[in-house]
Amino acid sequence: MDKDVSAGSGITTVAGRLALGITLLAFGLGHTAVIDGVSAADAASIAQWVGGVALFAAGLLSLREGDAAGGTAFTVLGALWFTWAVSDAAGNGAGVFLLLFALVALSLTLAGGDQLGRGAHGLFCVSLLLLAIAAFADSDGLAKAGGWFAVAAGAVAWYAATAALAHWPTALPRRAAGRGVTATG
Repeated sequence: MDKDVSAGSGITTVAGRLALGITLLAFGLGHTAVIDGVSAADAASIAQWVGGVALFAAGLLSLREGDAAGGTAFTVLGALWFTWAVSDAAGNGAGVFLLLFALVALSLTLAGGDQLGRGAHGLFCVSLLLLAIAAFADSDGLAKAGGWFAVAAGAVAWYAATAALAHWPTALPRRAAGRGVTATG
């Protein structure tokens, strides 16, 4: 496997991905109801301080270091997590917020970057879309499905941070172009 750890392996990016991963795991597990007595509301303090403040600070530091993509992602997601944590939105209001949050995640997915970052943002986008629809339709089943996508996104973000620290593979190997063609390098 390719050990491409150069992209997104700076300590600020690692800290940002850890903050995002932990926040997504807490948020997702709260929506899945897999742990008795733990709800999405229980993730609010993690979302406010880790997902909001710490992620926003990591974004500002990334921007200062010249990482426009990581800095933009972390500051915008930090601001949105903080807003989610302190808001009292419910029902359709929560659905609109989650839908707008999903558009941001979609933009981050399409903006490029490394495979793990795009994967985490893409899974998060699906999670937010499912949670928005669940809020509009008052569907516990869709909310649980959205929670599981958030858990998956959190696991990918956590892996990306850990892989950068531990020098684990962060990219899938490239396939050869066709029959009889071998990859070099």
